[in-house]
Amino acid sequence: MEEDDAGRRRGVLKVLVARGTNLAVRDFTSSDPYVIVRLAAMSAKTKVINSCLNPFWNEEMSFSIEEPTGVIKFEVFDWDRFKYDDKMGHAFLELQPVAAAAKLRRALRLTTEETKLRKVAASVDNCLMCDSFVTYADGEIKLDAKLRLRDVESGELFVTVKWIEADAK
Repeated sequence: MEEDDAGRRRGVLKVLVARGTNLAVRDFTSSDPYVIVRLAAMSAKTKVINSCLNPFWNEEMSFSIEEPTGVIKFEVFDWDRFKYDDKMGHAFLELQPVAAAAKLRRALRLTTEETKLRKVAASVDNCLMCDSFVTYADGEIKLDAKLRLRDVESGELFVTVKWIEADAK
């Protein structure tokens, strides 16, 4: 198992920004959306999809971190050539259920069989549009989420978060 000098576990958090649906119009009849993913002081950006309110990005970003803690923030923008990019909403996803599932996986000593580890319920306190499950299979703890964008008239993001500990495989 890979550990740092203080004995903390390390791993890779992979964030897949799959697609958006029903995004807000910010140009005349459409938008040119992209997503910025923020985790602590790190960030990554998807490509711009021109003239599309239902974009497919299918882009995966990787963050090398200690235990999966904190919040992943997703900010959607409309790219503009000659002025500031317009905001198209934001969402967040708490990583606590993923961290708890990682501890449970270690306690149960799971290896490769697919297992549902935790249910994550949609509520007014999070951006989930429906209940999700944290699963474990093939060395990865995974959470698929459908997120409702906030501070905007419409829009959803479909994302997948995967946590891979250095000792998982």
